[in-house]
Amino acid sequence: MRLVVLLSARLGSFADAAFALTETGLPISAQHARTLAGQVGAELVEQRDRKADQNRGKLPVRVAHTPQVVAVEVDGGRIRTRAGGAGPGVHEAQNKEDKVACLVTLDSQVSTQDPQPEPPSSFLQPRRVQRLVQQMAGQAGETADTAEPPENQAREPPARRDPEQEPWAPRKRLRTCVASLAGSEAFGRMVAAEAKERDFYRAQRKAFVADGAAYNWKLQERRFAGFTPIVDFLHVVCYVYRAAWAVAADEAGRWRQYVEWLRACWQGRVGEVVGQLRDWQGRIGRPPPGEELAATDPRRAVAEALSYFGHNAGRMKYPEYRRAGLPTTSSLVESLVGEVNARVKGKQKYWNRGAGAEAILQLRAAVLSEDDRLDRYLADRPGSPYRRRQKQGQHTAPGKVATSQTR
Repeated sequence: MRLVVLLSARLGSFADAAFALTETGLPISAQHARTLAGQVGAELVEQRDRKADQNRGKLPVRVAHTPQVVAVEVDGGRIRTRAGGAGPGVHEAQNKEDKVACLVTLDSQVSTQDPQPEPPSSFLQPRRVQRLVQQMAGQAGETADTAEPPENQAREPPARRDPEQEPWAPRKRLRTCVASLAGSEAFGRMVAAEAKERDFYRAQRKAFVADGAAYNWKLQERRFAGFTPIVDFLHVVCYVYRAAWAVAADEAGRWRQYVEWLRACWQGRVGEVVGQLRDWQGRIGRPPPGEELAATDPRRAVAEALSYFGHNAGRMKYPEYRRAGLPTTSSLVESLVGEVNARVKGKQKYWNRGAGAEAILQLRAAVLSEDDRLDRYLADRPGSPYRRRQKQGQHTAPGKVATSQTR
């Protein structure tokens, strides 16, 4: 059973898991793999919810040493669901939001001065910025105006940002994952329980990183009030780019305006950008009340940028965050969302609302957590041939893991 569940969590489908097992001489059907994985996933849901409720009292810490630098990053996506118990096929199909949290310990240094006062070159490469805006607009279900900037149009940017360009940036040590279709209040309790078990609340330096969605900051204020709130800089780049493309007269002017506003935001001078955007709004006007404007309408782009910066200016003190060695983007959780989606998203994948969808999310979150929690759970699970028999009178608290690692 252990191998069936592990492969069902790691591979792209239950059919892939069944095929892999059959090839090794352990024939099993995809439906049987689904049943076993669903059973363990449901047990993980119960364990997770029990810890979230227990955290209201005193949930024990499961690490031996308190980490020094930590970050909680939250994001989400969409998965396809269907009504459960409705027979074969897809009934009452609905897209549901899956919330994902990445809890990570970091290595970083504190600096007396801003270790990188100028934006990295990756934000100054026209093609790369254009693709970033296209990708993030697509995730939001919008179509961005992505006319190509005039400079260096033939040069293809590197696929990844060069880490040597940002030697100050914190380096990941270990991540764990929380994923659920639950509402924001319940999800917040789950993430807080995970943070409590990893002793995040007593870390010396703590960051909470997310995009500008209001519920993210409600979660932060309620569950992570002692963490430094940081708005993902990649979203800032997109709002700056779209506003610059909306107001300037030609492509060269648009790119110059983008670079000017980008540099100001990077250096913590958000107020200057807000002031200039207000001036532009005075010239072009506000969106008419109740009217839905096209994504390319300058009034919409300026209004959206003003709203975003107005609500998040207090979370955009990027020079301060760099000096503290804290992350300025939510790239770790965005990467994690992609890994979750690799298992749960697909044209032919519809998960039963309730138990089915939640179970697979718990399996995937467990296998993507870098503390071997799924292996440990399966090894300690009652009935496992790997589980040690306890001597009479000897008890171990459920889920308690002793470790000497500061992770």
